[in-house]
Amino acid sequence: MKFHKISIFILSILLFSCSSKTKQNESETADIELQSADVIIYGGTSAAVTAAVEVVQSGKSVIVVSPDTHLGGLSSGGLGFTDTGNKSTIGGLSREFYHRVWLHYNDDVAWIWENHSEYGNKGQGTVAMDGANRTMWIFEPHVAEQVFEDFIAENEITVLKNEWLDRESGVKMENGKIVSITTLSGKAFTGKVFIDATYEGDLMAAAGVSYHVGRESCSEYNEQWNGVQAGVFHHGHHFKTKIDPYVVPGNPSSGLLPKISAEKPGPNCSSDKKVQAYCFRLCMSNHPDNRIPFPKPDNYDPKDYELLARVFQSGWKEWFNKFDMIPNKKTDTNNHGPFSSDNIGMNYDYPEASYERRQEIIKEHEDYQKGLLYFVSTDLRVPADIRDKMKNWGLAADEFADNGNWPHQLYIREARRMVGEYVTTENDVLGKRAVPSPIGMGSYTMDSHNIQRYVTAEGYVQNEGDLGVHPHDPYQISYGSIIPQKEECTNMFVPVAVSSSHIAYGSIRMEPVFMILGQSAAAAACISIDEEIDVQSVQYEKLKEMLLSKGQVLSSDGSIQ
Repeated sequence: MKFHKISIFILSILLFSCSSKTKQNESETADIELQSADVIIYGGTSAAVTAAVEVVQSGKSVIVVSPDTHLGGLSSGGLGFTDTGNKSTIGGLSREFYHRVWLHYNDDVAWIWENHSEYGNKGQGTVAMDGANRTMWIFEPHVAEQVFEDFIAENEITVLKNEWLDRESGVKMENGKIVSITTLSGKAFTGKVFIDATYEGDLMAAAGVSYHVGRESCSEYNEQWNGVQAGVFHHGHHFKTKIDPYVVPGNPSSGLLPKISAEKPGPNCSSDKKVQAYCFRLCMSNHPDNRIPFPKPDNYDPKDYELLARVFQSGWKEWFNKFDMIPNKKTDTNNHGPFSSDNIGMNYDYPEASYERRQEIIKEHEDYQKGLLYFVSTDLRVPADIRDKMKNWGLAADEFADNGNWPHQLYIREARRMVGEYVTTENDVLGKRAVPSPIGMGSYTMDSHNIQRYVTAEGYVQNEGDLGVHPHDPYQISYGSIIPQKEECTNMFVPVAVSSSHIAYGSIRMEPVFMILGQSAAAAACISIDEEIDVQSVQYEKLKEMLLSKGQVLSSDGSIQ
């Protein structure tokens, strides 16, 4: 590089001037960019919100650093037909959320596209309105988001949205503690305790905490339902008839149809790195004044759905079985059947992928699901009665207005899972062992969606990984499942990417439970700060007393009715 010749005098003046401005800019940057609070929460999920509320109500300061622009995660992202299990296990701020939903729908003003009396108490195993307990468990996405925003506003919580953790070098550690985190925008946050409330566990991973991706073998934790489970069908999401997997039926040399893997599943109960399928929980409407046509993706190719055409041709008629109705003539539409909204096998690298790669995966899932809707609505290989009925449906025009009426949150059913002080397994969920230091309860089925689609030895297509194992009773979740191993980090909680096996996580991963664990994590964080101790040293009896005083349910005999 060539420099212009200037006098030493002038150069000295310039250097002095630059130095003074640099110091001034550094000072201003420090004042503007560096923010501090007792607790720093990373994430915008439902657990992040309840954790933040608990911190404030316990007298501590908090900052929520959210990569999301909409708060609430799946609860405000389309999953309005809540998977509750035994509702008596849901207490604290989690129950308060569903109470506030009830308050909203108890007002006739909330019923825009139908009368309250028209909706009634519909639900397939999920009671919509529980008047006796003043709770409601089925709701529209925008209603949930408003409840979360109300929580934030009422408690005067600082939330910075669209702030993404610098996963490469943005976590500063000293002596086993997180000192600060930095986002890609350059903002830095210091705190005494940190909470990773993301579905992906990004802060946890960046802090060097142990975690697992994929399925463990059955022998890892002495389980029956972990690992590969080929030939095991607990739901109807498998091919019940013999469907040919090849482009030219009966001709393997013609290649496999799209969305079918050439890889064979491993032996049953063996481990792998594969992840259960993701999808968007769609909010559709059948009200003519509140629906827009299903969009056709730019890269739409009907060949991508040839397998579904063959399923229809086999006589399958269950397409509308998971159009679960929520208020105002809308749905929470979920995966159902052998070929549906779950984009099986297309998410394996998501948990540890870069932000850029994750966006590609999310876009691929969006295009797949949009193409699916367009195919079923228009393709002549789809039975006429189904195509005709689809004409009554479209995306809800008054939801997700800033995202083309498409949900802003992909359903991350499972990503990283911490390996913490205690690992929750099916033995805890099924009541086969006593759970130490419970901080909340779960009750939902150990539910895993399909993980792979393959060709059987007989030459037909089949799905693998769809499980549903019911616990006999509600179960407790240990404090050790939300804290890292002490030698790895002593001032962080992980209430979403919790320490559990794959199959146990299939039950824990319900939104009411995430809210419960978020609040319990925050309560423990406040004790840790008050007593200036590691999170692993929090006395359980003190935490238990605090949680019970806030309405958390820690055992079946202490449940809220």
